[in-house]
Amino acid sequence: MRNSWLFTFAIIFLCEVAAGQIPKTGNAFFGYSYSQGQVLSDAASGSINTNGWEGSVEGKFLPWLGVVADLDWHYGDRTLSCNTSPTCTSGVALVTGSRHNFLIGPRASTSIGRYTPFVQVLIGASIQTNSGAGTTASDTSFAAAFGGGVDYKLLKGVALRGQIDSIHASLFGRSGNDVRISTGVVFKF
Repeated sequence: MRNSWLFTFAIIFLCEVAAGQIPKTGNAFFGYSYSQGQVLSDAASGSINTNGWEGSVEGKFLPWLGVVADLDWHYGDRTLSCNTSPTCTSGVALVTGSRHNFLIGPRASTSIGRYTPFVQVLIGASIQTNSGAGTTASDTSFAAAFGGGVDYKLLKGVALRGQIDSIHASLFGRSGNDVRISTGVVFKF
């Protein structure tokens, strides 16, 4: 009987400790995002300006430190000169690129009046699909992002965010650092 009570107490205690590890504050962000990247295929290659969206969720473990899960999608197209090949007879090709980044990592921030500046280091995966000149290619790579931004408090629980990151990925055999600039609305909880 004594072991039953001890076991029950241990389970309740461990559940309370585990519940204490779940973040009780944080924020969710969604907004417009711009990035410059590369479109690469067998027929054509070059840089491309892409537009899209970014969303992230942050859970705070300490008042100044949290963990962020970040997702973005950028897409765009560009007319490029291409090699002479059976799929590219005119010498130019419209190449369309689409890139997704799935990232997670720590974010440090501090509040100064209505402003909350932050820095973050994120790792994850980058997936890019290109199509054009009669071909379609897709590649996946490890990705790392370093950057930061600032939130400006509008109302209680609502802020505007400006953010800039450098995202490193090695897609289609080429390594590159692409700048991502995002702005949007933050909901704090």
